[in-house]
Amino acid sequence: MKFDHAAEAITGIDHTLVGVRDLEAARGVWETLGFTCTPRGRHIGWGTGNYCIMLESGYIELLGVVDPSQFLNNLDVFLKKREGLMGLAFGTDNPRQCAEALKDSGVVFEGPKGLKRKLELPEGEVLPEFELLYLDREATPSLNAFVTHHLTPELIRRPEWLRHANRARRLISVTIVTEDPVRTVIGYLPLFGPDRIQVSDAMTVVDTGAGALRFVTPKSLKTLYDALLPLPEHATPWVAAMKIEVADKARCRDFLKDRHVPVEKTGKGCLVPPEVANGCIIEFVQL
Repeated sequence: MKFDHAAEAITGIDHTLVGVRDLEAARGVWETLGFTCTPRGRHIGWGTGNYCIMLESGYIELLGVVDPSQFLNNLDVFLKKREGLMGLAFGTDNPRQCAEALKDSGVVFEGPKGLKRKLELPEGEVLPEFELLYLDREATPSLNAFVTHHLTPELIRRPEWLRHANRARRLISVTIVTEDPVRTVIGYLPLFGPDRIQVSDAMTVVDTGAGALRFVTPKSLKTLYDALLPLPEHATPWVAAMKIEVADKARCRDFLKDRHVPVEKTGKGCLVPPEVANGCIIEFVQL
């Protein structure tokens, strides 16, 4: 079977990764923002641990160092510069079919490779398992990304973990800051094809199938989130923001205000500044 582009075997954005310097403190921060965190996980053979925020579609992984003597997959390098969004994972239902699609599309990658992590449940540890395809950096310009397949999704998608006090439901988009968005997304053609790309003056968007990648210039980022100025400035490229769908924008805003979280009201929801979300701009919207 030949593939025109790899999007035929990619289901969309599976999850984002947020690098944090203090994992336990970060859990408290995101719970204050109204998110339900899973119990803590620990990657087997690595020195990293996590808390995950499971949504109806997509999820957020808070990633921190728990043993600096072990393999950290460059998390330590990232955290020397800043906290915040450091990349994301695309999803696939069939990693071997996805590998064939990547080959047909000329995308360089490694894998599939297995990964397990311990999840510390009240009734004892369980071992969620994944198969990963590591994408070459040229395959996703301006973004660190890989492809993941969940072998044991039932272990990390419990119904009680999908309920959030802020009414969060779905990961809609991730915003990446780059000097030339149009040139950047040309590199995504082998992955998603031309029909998934939209170009405008404000931003260039790649539709991943479930969630969008929004590429903007530093100037456009300030225009997009002018209510949050001054925004942090980092060397480009960098990942700045997540847009998250909520079931009720008024209840989301009220919850955040009751928790004394600084928010800026928008027509569709509200904005949370990066200084209260481990370096991430969070945009809550009701669609």
